[in-house]
Formats: sequence, structure tokens, C-alpha cells
Amino acid sequence: MAFTFARLTPELLITDLAASLRFWVDLIGFRIAYDRPEDGFAYLDLDGAQVMLETRHPASRQWETGSLEAPLGRGINFEIGVPAVEPILDRLEAAGWPLFMAVEDKWYRAGAIEVGQSQFLVQDPDGYLLRLAARLGERPASGRAP
Repeated sequence: MAFTFARLTPELLITDLAASLRFWVDLIGFRIAYDRPEDGFAYLDLDGAQVMLETRHPASRQWETGSLEAPLGRGINFEIGVPAVEPILDRLEAAGWPLFMAVEDKWYRAGAIEVGQSQFLVQDPDGYLLRLAARLGERPASGRAP
């Protein structure tokens, strides 16, 4: 492989690989690092952010811990750092893809500093929630109690 594998890579069960690739690759900007179309599988990379997509086949060996109902991935959002959110927002808008949460600038306290990011949320075709975020920089913490 010509890239470094991330130490933590989520593998998402999906319902339609082609639909998922249109979203993850064409709209969000990931690239296919490698795939196994015959298995309904693709390993994606976006500047070191990596995710595996695997088409759900109830009869095959997949690790399901409970019932899978849409939207999938309830209770989790995947934050993906990007250089800028605007190009992704433009592609989503051109495709008529709805946002889960509009873009906002948000500052999060991290010890003695606050880290800022421009962020928005969008769901993939199966309902997995992605938070795309571009760094705005750092500033001293506002003095609020931890």
C-alpha cells in the first residue's frame, strides 16, 4: 500500500456500496485506497482519515451486536478534519444533499486554550453522522470553570 493505515479505522455496515461511494468519495472527498467489489467492500482514505465500508449480508460473517435499523450509527458521530469545509458544502449543495446541522464556528476548551473549528454535520445514505471540521486556530480559554 502507498499509504499508512490508521491505528483506529471504523468499519461501517452499509446497504448499498455504490450509493455510499457516491456520498463518501464524490461528495465528501475520500479516495478508494483499495476495494473488493465482489464482497461489497471499500477502504477509504481522506488525508489519513480512514473508514471501511462493508455491504451488509445477513448470511455472511459480520459482527452485529444487535438489530440494525435505520438510521445506522445512532449515538456516534465521526469527526473528520478537513482543510476547508466550503468545497464539501458546495458539492453537497450541488447534489441537493441535506445537512443535519448547518455550518457553524465553534470553540472547544482544551485545558488552558480553546480550539476553534468551522463545522457542520451530514448523514451518509445509511444515516451515519459525519462532522466535517476545519481548524480555526487556538486562543486562550475564556476563564470558565472546567
